[in-house]
Amino acid sequence: MDRTQKHPLGGLLVAQFTGQFNDNAWKLFIALLAVEAIRAAGDFEPGPAFDKASQTQMTIAFVVFTLPLMLFSLPAGVLSDRISKRSVIIMMKTLEVALMASGTIALLVMPTGGIMLLAVLGMMGMQSALFSPSKYGILPEILPHKQLSEGNGHMEMWSFFGTVSGTAAGGVLLDLTRGSPWVAGLLLTVLAGVGLTSALKVPQVPVARADGGMVMTIRTAWATIRADRVLWLAVLGYTFYWVLVGLLGNTVIVYAKSITAGHPQSNTLSSLPLALFAVGIGVGSLIAGKVSASKVEYGLIPLGAICLAVITFLLGAFTPGLAGTVVLMALLGLASGQIVVPLNALRQWRSPGDCRGAVIALSNVFMFAGLLAGTLGALALSQRDFSIRGIILVTSLVMLCGTIWALWLLPDALLRLVLVLLTHTFYRLKVVGRQHLPEEGPVLLVPNHVTLVDGMILLATTDRPIRFIVESSYFEKPLLRPFLKALGAISISASGGPRVILRALRDAGNYLDQGEAVCIFAEGQMTRTGMLLPFRRGFERIIKGRDAPIVPMYLDRLWGSIFSRERGRYIFKFPHRVPYPVTVAFGEQLQSGTTAAEVRRSVTELGEASWEHRRPDRPSLHRSFIRAARCSPFRMAFADATRPSVSFISALAGSIILVKKLRPHWRDQPYVGILLPPSVGGALVNIAATMAGRTTVNLNYTAGQAGMESAARQTQLRTVVSSREFIEKAKVEIPENIEMIWLEDIAATIGTGSRLGALLLAILAPVRMLERLCGSGRKIDNDDVATVIFSSGSTGEPKGVLLTHFNIDSNVEAIGQVFRGEPSDRLMGILPFFHSFGTMSLWFAINQRIGVVFHPNPLDAAAISQLIQDYEVTLLLATPTFLQIYLRRCTPAQFGSLRLVLAGAERLSERLELAFEDHFGIRPLQGYGATECAPVIATSTLDYRAPGFFQPGARRGFVGIPLPGVAVRIVDPDTFETLEPLNDGMIIVKGPNVMKGYLGRDDLTEEALKDGWYITGDIGMLDEDGFLKITDRLSRFSKIGGEMVPHGRVEEALQHAAGSDLQVFAVSSVPDEKKGERLAILYTLKEDDLPGIIKNLSDSGLPNLFLPKQDQFIKVDELPLLGTGKLDLREVKRIAEEKT
Repeated sequence: MDRTQKHPLGGLLVAQFTGQFNDNAWKLFIALLAVEAIRAAGDFEPGPAFDKASQTQMTIAFVVFTLPLMLFSLPAGVLSDRISKRSVIIMMKTLEVALMASGTIALLVMPTGGIMLLAVLGMMGMQSALFSPSKYGILPEILPHKQLSEGNGHMEMWSFFGTVSGTAAGGVLLDLTRGSPWVAGLLLTVLAGVGLTSALKVPQVPVARADGGMVMTIRTAWATIRADRVLWLAVLGYTFYWVLVGLLGNTVIVYAKSITAGHPQSNTLSSLPLALFAVGIGVGSLIAGKVSASKVEYGLIPLGAICLAVITFLLGAFTPGLAGTVVLMALLGLASGQIVVPLNALRQWRSPGDCRGAVIALSNVFMFAGLLAGTLGALALSQRDFSIRGIILVTSLVMLCGTIWALWLLPDALLRLVLVLLTHTFYRLKVVGRQHLPEEGPVLLVPNHVTLVDGMILLATTDRPIRFIVESSYFEKPLLRPFLKALGAISISASGGPRVILRALRDAGNYLDQGEAVCIFAEGQMTRTGMLLPFRRGFERIIKGRDAPIVPMYLDRLWGSIFSRERGRYIFKFPHRVPYPVTVAFGEQLQSGTTAAEVRRSVTELGEASWEHRRPDRPSLHRSFIRAARCSPFRMAFADATRPSVSFISALAGSIILVKKLRPHWRDQPYVGILLPPSVGGALVNIAATMAGRTTVNLNYTAGQAGMESAARQTQLRTVVSSREFIEKAKVEIPENIEMIWLEDIAATIGTGSRLGALLLAILAPVRMLERLCGSGRKIDNDDVATVIFSSGSTGEPKGVLLTHFNIDSNVEAIGQVFRGEPSDRLMGILPFFHSFGTMSLWFAINQRIGVVFHPNPLDAAAISQLIQDYEVTLLLATPTFLQIYLRRCTPAQFGSLRLVLAGAERLSERLELAFEDHFGIRPLQGYGATECAPVIATSTLDYRAPGFFQPGARRGFVGIPLPGVAVRIVDPDTFETLEPLNDGMIIVKGPNVMKGYLGRDDLTEEALKDGWYITGDIGMLDEDGFLKITDRLSRFSKIGGEMVPHGRVEEALQHAAGSDLQVFAVSSVPDEKKGERLAILYTLKEDDLPGIIKNLSDSGLPNLFLPKQDQFIKVDELPLLGTGKLDLREVKRIAEEKT
C-alpha cells in the first residue's frame, strides 16, 4: 500500500462514477421503456390510474435492482476481507463490461423490453453489491484519517454525479435511440470499459484477513457493530436515510412523469428531479467533506436531517410544478450530503481494519433492505390510494420523527451541530499541530482557559470524544446539564473539600485507563486578567503512575470575544470582529511525569507560536490608525499645550496634509528623520511618514549632535523634520549636512482648501487610494520596517534596531489584552518617540482609541501634574527616575484621576513602589522590556478579586508575567540549557515583537538572535507561576576574586541602607591588580552620611565580598542620566575610572 501516491483516489473515483452512471442509466432506461410500452398500448389515459401503473413498473425495476444488492452484500463482505480490495474492484469492473455487453445484445433482441433486460438489471445489482464494500473499505487503507471525511466527500460527490448524469441520461437515451435502443447499450459498454481502465490505477492494498467464512463474517460484523454504540447508531441512521430515499425516489419520478405527460421530451424531463437531487447530493457531499476538514464531523447529521424534514414537507404541502420540484429536490440533495458523508465516514472509521469489509457489507444489507422497504412502502401507499402528495407528506413526517429520535439518542450530535454553525459563522477556526493528538488511546489535554466556550472550541477541532473536568456549578444550569452529561463531563468542586476533588481526579484517571481523552483546564478558572494564570497541580495527580501522554494546547484570539471576561462581563459587549478568527494549537506530547511548571511553559511557548498565525490578517500601523479614525471620528486623539484637543478624524486629515506637503522632500528616501518632542506635531509627522510607506528615524536629541549624526549616517538620512521653536527652546544642536524641514514653514502653506480636501479624503477615500496619494508606491506589508530606534547606549555604542509594523502591532495588541482601554481613558504622553516605550505608547493609544496628552519635558513635574488634573488623565507610563521626581513635586490630588501607573525602562525599587503608593494611593506596576522587543516583554497588571476568585496580576519584587504571545526562558549563560524555575540565569525572549535585526550589522544580529530567541543580556529567574524577576544585566556584574558580584543587588542594598526613595547610588567597577576588579560607587548624599550607611549595609545580610569599603565611594553632584531617564552606565564607568 502506498499512501504517498499523489492522487490515490483518482482511479477509484472514475471507476465509481462510471459504475454509478451505468447502474442508474440502465435502471431508468428499463423502467421508462416499460412505462412507454404501457402508454403505447393505450390502456391508460394520464391520471391516477396511469400514475399507479407507472409506480408499479418503477417499483418492479427498483426491486429487481435492489434485491440482489441486499442478498449479495454479505458475500461481498467476505470477498473484500479475504481478497485484496483492489483485486475485487478490478474483477467487478470487468464483470460490469460483460453485463453491459450482454444488455446491448438483449436490446437488439427485445427492443421494447422484457425479461432479459430485467435479468441484466438484476445482475447489475449483484455486481454493485460485490463492488460496494471494497470501494468504501479501501478508503481508510489508502487515505490517512485526517483526509477520510474529505475523501468520502469526493467519493459521494462522484457517486452522485454518476447518479445524476446516469439518471438524466436514462430518459435522454430513450428519446434519442427510439427504434435502435441497442445503441444506448453500446455507449454504456464503452463507458464500462473506461471504468475498468481507471480501476487499474487504484493503489495496491494487502488482504485484510486470511480466514473466516460467511457465518464467521456475519458474526464478526454483527458483534463489532453492536459493541460500538456510535457504529450501531451510524448503521441505523444510514438505513433510515435509505428508507426515505426509497419512499421518495419513485414517487418523485412518477410525479414528474405525470406533470410532463404529453410533452415530446417527457422521458427526459421526468428524470430531471432525481438528476438534480443527485447533483445536490454531490455538491452537498463535497461541502460536507470540506466542512469536516480533517475529522469525521457527525454534527452535520442533525443539520441535514432537519433540512430534509422541512424541504420534504414543503414538497408535499405545495406540490409545485416541475421547476419548483427540481429546485426542492436539489436542496434535498444538498441536505442529504450532510448526512451521507459523516455516516459513511463513521462506518469506515469505527470499523476495525481486519473486518471493515464485513461491517460495511452487513450495514449495506440493512441499507438495501431499507431502500427496498421504502420502495415497497411507496407502492403500498399508492395501492391504498394515497396521492403523490400524501406519500411525500408521510415521508416528511417519518423524517421528522426520525430526527427527534436521533437527537434524543445522541444529544452530543446536536451540540456538535452548534459547533459546526459557530465555527463556520461567528468563528473561523484554524487548527495547528493536530497530529500531536493521538487518534486513539489515553491522552490528557491541558489547554489555557479564556472563555465560556473553550470546551466547545476544543470539541470542534477533533472527532475524538473528550471528557472535560468541569466545575460542578455548571451541572446545576438546566440548559447545560443535558449536554455535559452527554459528553460524560466530570464534575469537580473547589468548595466541596479535598474528598470531592480527589474523587473527580480519580475518575479522570480511570477514564484515562480506559483509553479515553480527558481535558483539564489547569488554571482552574477562566482568566479575568487576559494573562495565563498559574497552573494548579491537580493534573499531576491524574497522570501520576499512568503511561499516558500530556498534550499542551493553546487557544489564541478568543480573548475579546463575547464569551470572554474582557471588560469584566460576558455576552453584553460587541465582539472585536465577525467572524472571529481563532487559532487552536496542539503542542508536542509530554511525558506523564512532566511538572506543572514545565507544562505551563509549553503552553506559553505554544501561545508564542500561535501568535504568528495572526500575521497574515493584521493591518499595518497606519491602517490601524485609519480604522480608528473612521470608527471613532470625534473622540479626542491628541492634545498638548498648543493644541488643546485634536479628534481622530482631524488627526487623520492633518496627517494627510502633512504627507502631501512632505512628499516632494521625501522622494526616493526610504528613511526619514524626525527631530520632535512628544507633541501633537510629532505624532502627526510619525503617522504621516508611516502612511507614506517610509521608515521613521526619531533622532535622540539628548544624545548630542554626535549621537544624532551617527544615527543619520547609519540610516543615510537626507532630510529631518523639526520645529524651530523646539530647537531654540531645547537648545538642540542640529546635525550637519542634512536638509532641515521646518513645521512652521509647512504650516504657513496650508490653506482652508487643503484642510477641506484632506478632511474629505480622510472620510471617504479607500485606504489604498490614501496610500498612493501619500506616496506609497506599493501596499505596505506588516513585515516592512516601520521605524529604526537606536538603543540608549547605556552599555555601549548605540545600535539601530529595526522594528516592523508587525513587531509594534503585536506588542500593542498584547498590551491591550492586559490593559484594555476604555473610551474615557487618557494617556499621559511624556516619553520621547526616539525611545521604544514612547513609540509603543503612541501606537498603543491608537490601537485602543484613547486620547494622548503630550508634554515635551518629562522632568517638568508642575506642568505634567496640571495636565493630568485638567485632562483627567487615567494612564501614566514613565520611568522610575521620573516617578521619583513626581513623588517629590506633585500632590495626591493632582494625580487623583489616575487608575494605572506603569513603570519601565529601568528597575522599580520596592522602596519607590511603596513610597509612591503611600503618597498617591496608587501602586505603580512594573514592566520589563527592551528596545529589541518593541519594547514590552513582561508586565504586572491589576489583581482580579471577586467572591470566590483571586487572580494575581503582580508579585512584589517581580516585573510581572510575559505578555500573551511572548515566550521567556531562563537559560545557562554558557550552555543555553533551560533552567528549572527559581534558578537565576540568562533571560532569552521569543515572540512576534522581537526585532528584525540591527541596521547594517548582521554580525550583531547574529549574536543577539539565536534560533529566533533574543538574548537580552539580563539575568533573572521565573517562578513556578510564571512571574519574572530581574536580577541584573549580565554586563553589570563584577568578577571579584573569581566570584560574580551583581551591581544591581548592591545598589538596592545601599538604597535601603540609606533609607532613600530616590536613586542616590550608582555601582560600577574598576580594574584591581589583586582581585581582577573592585566595586566603585558614585553617590550624591552628604559625605557625613556615608559611615552610617556602610554600617547599615554590613547588617543587611550581604556576603562580605559584596560589601564596599569607604574608599570605594565617589562623591558626585548628580548621577549621569540618559534622555530616557535611565542611568548612563558608560558615563558612570568613565567617572569611576577617572576618579580612582
